[in-house]
Amino acid sequence: MTASDGRSADTRARVHTDWRGLPEAARGATLALGNLDGVHLGHLAVLAAAHQGRPDLTLGALTFEPHPREHFRPDDPPFRLTLLPAKAAILGAHGARHIIALPFGAELAAMSAEDFCRTVLVEALGVKHLACGPDFAFGHRRGGDVHLLGQFAEAHGIGLSIVPHVKDGEGPISSTRIRRLLQDGYPERAAALLGREFAIVGPVTHGDARGRTIGFPTANVPLGRHLEAARGVYAVRATLPDGRVVDGVANLGRRPTLGGDPISRLEAHLFDFAEDLYGQELSVALVHFIREERRFASFDELRSQIVADAAEARRVLGG
Repeated sequence: MTASDGRSADTRARVHTDWRGLPEAARGATLALGNLDGVHLGHLAVLAAAHQGRPDLTLGALTFEPHPREHFRPDDPPFRLTLLPAKAAILGAHGARHIIALPFGAELAAMSAEDFCRTVLVEALGVKHLACGPDFAFGHRRGGDVHLLGQFAEAHGIGLSIVPHVKDGEGPISSTRIRRLLQDGYPERAAALLGREFAIVGPVTHGDARGRTIGFPTANVPLGRHLEAARGVYAVRATLPDGRVVDGVANLGRRPTLGGDPISRLEAHLFDFAEDLYGQELSVALVHFIREERRFASFDELRSQIVADAAEARRVLGG
């Protein structure tokens, strides 16, 4: 695999979940900074700038896990576009060798911006170059900004690249915009900002096997901490643990015809596929929104609609 700038991409990025006791190989790098949720085109521009600033150094990324919003607002609905394993895989595919996923909790939340720079960036990581967006904020109550970071970097001989927002015709590309597009049922438009299709990644769990009785067995993938996109039926592409990609049709929602579920789930029927996936991790990319979820008068009516949905998904994906 090759990164967007032509570099050979190392897909085996190593994840480090603390700043203490880092191996020497993870120190002295050039780092992209940010929450990086979604690893969208703007985030990839920051990663590219980190490499371009010091192409002689190991490339890495520094992020936070959980997302600070999950720490400060734990009762909010799940909103993540990418969980850590997927985030690391995407960054690794674009050349990052080390992912520093700082554990965001009470200790880090209380750390001043100055202490963060000194304790984490210099003493623990020994960074040589940094790249971030113009809105990057850090430290207690977001007390640090790019101006403070610039002053600190200059005083310690650290390079710094401030990367302008990547924009399209609608304005700056952001995780917030992507979330809104997915919630409004526009996965193709979200994919254009991400640089790839939005995918829900998780283990296949046992359902009630209703689909199997009507010829449409499904792989059930819990949403977990992923953002809930618009409820309804999608044409999907599922990536199996061995790398195979299988087209399918999926319902994301609460199954009102079958009595309703307390939380939404993703149920994917994979075309021309009969292997057992229980317990395996599946990545299901939402390619195209076919229709909204709705309640049908009978199970037979639901089955007829599923047949039509599957045919439409095959048409979309075949095209």
